[in-house]
Amino acid sequence: MMFLVRVIDLVIRVLGIRPSPDAQSPNATGTRIRIGQCTPRFDDGPVDLTEALDFWSAAAAAANVVMQLSMPGVGHGVVESRVESGALMQHPWKRLRTTAQYMAVAVLGNDRERAAYRDAVNVAHRQVRSTADSPVPYNAFDPDLQLWAAACLFVFYEDTYQLLRGTMTEEQAEGFYRQAWPLGTTLQVTADQWPSTRAEFDTYWDTTCQALAMDDVVRDYLLRLIDLKMVNPILRVPLAPLLRFLTIGFLAPRFRELLGVPWTPVEQRRFENLFLFVSFVNRFIPRFIRTVNYTVLMADVRRRIRRDRALI
Repeated sequence: MMFLVRVIDLVIRVLGIRPSPDAQSPNATGTRIRIGQCTPRFDDGPVDLTEALDFWSAAAAAANVVMQLSMPGVGHGVVESRVESGALMQHPWKRLRTTAQYMAVAVLGNDRERAAYRDAVNVAHRQVRSTADSPVPYNAFDPDLQLWAAACLFVFYEDTYQLLRGTMTEEQAEGFYRQAWPLGTTLQVTADQWPSTRAEFDTYWDTTCQALAMDDVVRDYLLRLIDLKMVNPILRVPLAPLLRFLTIGFLAPRFRELLGVPWTPVEQRRFENLFLFVSFVNRFIPRFIRTVNYTVLMADVRRRIRRDRALI
């Protein structure tokens, strides 16, 4: 799989494609990824958050897990979780489904569907709390931890959206952000806790990122995740190098530092060129195909609600 990444990089270099003038400006705090080459915007009109529900966005899924678990309370809450049915390392495909369905419900669901998913998540969260042996105190109902997890989901959507559809203007970014509020408020985060503007979100994000910490227990857990140690070797051998490359590429310098992983200028160039190629191809794929994964996920949620089956 990495061979294809190198081929795409070579082709784009041979064609002499230059950085877009809309490339993202550097983030001085090192808390957001910096992309030197962005695809031109599809259009200049208002943005639609549902356009971010693209199957290519799955490339950043593991990076988002790394970001969330970089907060000690979230990291140890996941690593030490006694909810065996939702354990990432034991049930990776189920955990992928339930997390993706939460994101789909938050963006596409109605009030009834969000309430149903909130109740299901709350049942699991009741078992997630620290013990006397935990190195840090945590409780899954802590709104500060939930705010952080939701903020990571927003960054996930914003980063993948701009890589696939081009850098947003300030006005577009503000509209995109406001549409993303349900990512936080679907659970215990209240509207007054969620930063009210895009600028306030940046302040919250940068400040919180500087206070993050990661110990060896959480770090080892995450390294096993991005190396796919929990899946069959038949899948791991071809996919793990690509997942590691994509995961580190979607991590800002602050998170690479916490995880202890290197990232070279050559790798950055290959990452950017890969998404220049992917974003170009994406223009010719009909929306219903690009978002089919979320369509299927929402259909499954609605079927489970109708039949009174477990959501997670």
